[in-house]
Amino acid sequence: MTSLTSDSSAGSSRPNIGTPPAAPEQAVETVELTMPSEGVPAVIATANGLERAAAALAAGHGPVAVDAERASGFRYGQRAFLVQLRREGSGTWLIDPEPFDDLVIINDAIRGAEWILHAATQDLPCLSALGMWPDRLFDTELAARLAGLPRVGLAAVIETLLGYTLAKEHSAADWSTRPLPEPWLRYAALDVEVLIELRAAMVELLTKQDKLRFAEEEFEALRKTEPAPPRPDPWRRTSGLHQIRDRRQLAAVRELWQEREQLAAKRDVAPGRLIPDSAIVAAARAMPATVPQLLAVNGFHGRAAQREAPRWLRCISAARQLKDLPELQLPTNAPPPPRVWADKDPAAAARLQTARPRLAALAEDLTMPLENLLTPDFLRRLAWRPPAAISEETIAAALRELGARPWQLELAVPVITEAFLNPEPLPDAKAGKGNGRKDQPA
Repeated sequence: MTSLTSDSSAGSSRPNIGTPPAAPEQAVETVELTMPSEGVPAVIATANGLERAAAALAAGHGPVAVDAERASGFRYGQRAFLVQLRREGSGTWLIDPEPFDDLVIINDAIRGAEWILHAATQDLPCLSALGMWPDRLFDTELAARLAGLPRVGLAAVIETLLGYTLAKEHSAADWSTRPLPEPWLRYAALDVEVLIELRAAMVELLTKQDKLRFAEEEFEALRKTEPAPPRPDPWRRTSGLHQIRDRRQLAAVRELWQEREQLAAKRDVAPGRLIPDSAIVAAARAMPATVPQLLAVNGFHGRAAQREAPRWLRCISAARQLKDLPELQLPTNAPPPPRVWADKDPAAAARLQTARPRLAALAEDLTMPLENLLTPDFLRRLAWRPPAAISEETIAAALRELGARPWQLELAVPVITEAFLNPEPLPDAKAGKGNGRKDQPA
């Protein structure tokens, strides 16, 4: 990956411990941003307009600020209903993707340029669906986490580093609305207005902390991450599913979820706007046999609950007739919950309870969240099933296979290796030492 700055790897590989995340004087006085510097751009919704946007962006220079607005909670899926781009020499462009099959022409126009996004994991999937993907990436939210900023929302980071205040009142709006109201377009344009300036400030801050190399590795890993494969049983993510303890009731959840999904896709509406997850779980637990019984279920509510009651009842009836019922739990290779480790595998529990607080202390020294220093699941998997021979080399190889980046290996491997080789005894083990069990109350 091309370095973000020529001296990004200069200095010690260990960050400057205690470096403040931002100079206090940067946020003493703030300037409210209420209008884009060049006014609110017109929304591009025609082929000719898209060609003009592509030509202008191709003629610009430097990185490209990119953002996308979805209609989560209103429409089915996570597609983009507005794409915003800004580049030096090109200005700001607002594009309505709905009239177009894709935005490949825009992707080609900015090929090779670095994209600046805030919380890229939220926007990259819907941009990918439009044929857009960065060749280089800078994520200002991830950078803020690595820098140790206390708040990492876009408005908060801009205020901290640049001294601007940015309203976020339209972030949860229904962006499928047409025409889009002018205040929403103003908000959308402001979202990319200062991203280029913010990137420069973030590079300066990370360089001072000797963390820019860490950020570069994270951005590249994020850019190269393959989309997650479809879940085999997506209905198992129904909120409140833990309340179901019967396989036939579980089958009813599946039937209701799948029917809701098909209807939501057909109507292009968010599934939860038909009936919420809580209604699915409530109906599955009650297993009503008639429409009046269904509508009397406490918790069965939603805009389409009564109107589509016969549809939902058919799902429950179908579940009653099934012979092949889903298992309550799917097999998994994940470790069990850490709370049971002391009973199942005390040695694994000791490894985890020794390594985790030491990594947390290191993360605090580095002024970054523990989950950014090392993905917690990586540590749990490694503590549960460590290499046969524990050394820095074998620990590093195991973490690398799980997906840890080089900078994370550099910092975390020595800590984990020492913890695994010399784990501290568990509290329960201390209490029961000598008689092989806990002392019993008198």
